[in-house]
Amino acid sequence: MSGGGSGDANALRGEVGLTLGARECVLRPSFSALVAAEDELGPLLALVDRAAEGRIGLGEIAGLFWHCLTERDGWEREHLCEAVVAAGLARVMPAVRGVLHQILAGST
Repeated sequence: MSGGGSGDANALRGEVGLTLGARECVLRPSFSALVAAEDELGPLLALVDRAAEGRIGLGEIAGLFWHCLTERDGWEREHLCEAVVAAGLARVMPAVRGVLHQILAGST
């Protein structure tokens, strides 16, 4: 599953690739990442429901990405948020869908 960039994303592990600026990112919705995201964002099923209704917020997207990011070397959360905004919603939504799909379906 690619979200605009493949990086070293391994779809067999449920990873999603995303290009932010010049950086190839890998998002892995592991159990620990999703628990951390849920602690911040609330129940993940509610997040999925809001996304399906088009009501997911930019802060929620950035929070989900932050917790699922496999490599944070050189990233601060603020920089990730700015990179998401700079990329634009059209470019990051495939990665959002990919992560949300993994939340619902699990890895293959």
